[in-house]
Amino acid sequence: MTKTKKSEFRPNDYVVYPAHGVGQIVSIESQEIAGIPLELFVISFEKDKMTLRVPTNKATEIGMRSLSTPDVVSQAMKTLKGKAKVKRAMWSRRAQEYEQKINSGDLIAIAEVVRDLHRSDDQREQSYSERQLYEAALERLTREVAAVAGGDEVAAAKQVDEVLVSRAA
Repeated sequence: MTKTKKSEFRPNDYVVYPAHGVGQIVSIESQEIAGIPLELFVISFEKDKMTLRVPTNKATEIGMRSLSTPDVVSQAMKTLKGKAKVKRAMWSRRAQEYEQKINSGDLIAIAEVVRDLHRSDDQREQSYSERQLYEAALERLTREVAAVAGGDEVAAAKQVDEVLVSRAA
């Protein structure tokens, strides 16, 4: 079973790692760690200047996945157009849920966080923690939209922003 999982990702593929967003597999290398030989994906997150090594046999188990399809991206854009669903729970509880959604790596869940935390100019000011979560979700969303579309993050950010502004109008 693990043999088929290993071939799912190849060097130069873009992948989504749940806790860090979109990265590119630079190579697959073998290392001996604590006397155990391991095969590892070497994933580079260019924007964060970070390299991550993930055991090939654990990649799908931890939620690493291929980029979303254009269908999923358009579904995420539809989610952004929806009405914000803000629960009446305490902020700490909501913040925890938002954090889980962002780190799930699920594009639709991330779009929900962006939608729920987006503020138009005429709405009340966001708290610092709200803004932090919003910006983290927005960055994850735009990076994946850009990667699926072929790379231009500025255009992806503009596209997401247009959807959010059109919703507010």
